[in-house]
This record gives sequence, structure tokens and C-alpha cells, in this order.
Amino acid sequence: MLIPLLKGFGTGASLIIAIGAQNAFVLSQGVRKNHILVIPLVCAICDALLITLGVTGLGTLIASNPRLSMAAGIGGAAFLLVYGFNAFRSALRGGSLKATQETTGSLKAAVIMTLAVTLLNPHVYIDTVILLGSVASQFNLSDRGLFAAGACIASFIWFFSLSLGSSMLAPLFEKEIAWRILDTTVGIVMWAIAASLIVGLL
Repeated sequence: MLIPLLKGFGTGASLIIAIGAQNAFVLSQGVRKNHILVIPLVCAICDALLITLGVTGLGTLIASNPRLSMAAGIGGAAFLLVYGFNAFRSALRGGSLKATQETTGSLKAAVIMTLAVTLLNPHVYIDTVILLGSVASQFNLSDRGLFAAGACIASFIWFFSLSLGSSMLAPLFEKEIAWRILDTTVGIVMWAIAASLIVGLL
């Protein structure tokens, strides 16, 4: 009984922890202390839904639709290019985080941005729906639920740890150079993923 749960947890963790647009976004928002509970919750819930979709076998149907895959790739690349541009522009402007500075934006804006970073990135579907779905297919139907539960637990633990952990780094970001490094790194990650999506569409 524990084997599919642990395998789901391990497989899910290995895919989620990899550097990507979603993690870069959660990290940058955590440092700003911008809705540090809501943003990881939205990420984890989206992952849980996509993991369930993949484990139930519906992921294969979605992945086989060329029009949907093309639309997701174009939309995701465009969004990541714009987000990366804004990160580079922020790095050039510089700035610092003061202990008394208000950095939290509106809840609605935070949720919309989190959904965009998560759902407009085809790599999220590859990891959660396709890869986890294919691994889950190795188990019988009764154990697939445990596998999905393990992967979902890994997602919740990771995103909340990343958000809450990065928020503790706020004192470091009172230095302008720290912000420049973070924004530049986020921009590079976003543009690298966008480039990989564009190449995949060619």
C-alpha cells in the first residue's frame, strides 16, 4: 500500500523541484512576501488537478490534440517572453526591499498571475499530466489513487516550503544587487523556457 504512495511522492518531487517558470515565480513572490500562502496554494491545487487528470488517463487524450498543444505552446511562449522582459527591465532599474516597505499586491492579481504562470506553461502539463500519468499506468487501478496522492503531497510540501522559505530571505533583498541577481535569474529562466517552447513548435 505504501509503495505506490511513496513512488508517487518521489516521482512528483523530482519533477516539481526542477527549476522552471512556476518555481521562479513562487520564489520571486515569496521574497516580496506577496500572498505567501495563496500563491503556493493555487500552484498546489492546479498541480493536484492536473495530476489527477493524468492518472485517470485523460492526459493522453489532451496530449494527442495537435491544435490544443500548438495553442498552449504559442500562448505559453508569449506569456513567458513578456514576463521575462519585465524581469530584465526590473533588474536594470534596480531597487531594494525595505523592512517597512509594502510589497503585497492585490489578491486577484496574485491569483491571476499564478494561474497564468502555471496553466500557460506546457511543461507543467508534460510533468504532471503526461509523465506522472505514464508512471501511474504501471499500477493497477486501486493503487493509482495512492500514487496520485503521493505526488500531490509532494507538490503541496514543495510549494509552501519554497514560498515560506523564500520569504525569510527578505532581509537579504534590502541590498540592490540581490534584487538585480534575482530578477536577472528569473528573466533568464523565463526566456529559456520560452525558447524551448518555440523550438518545439518549429
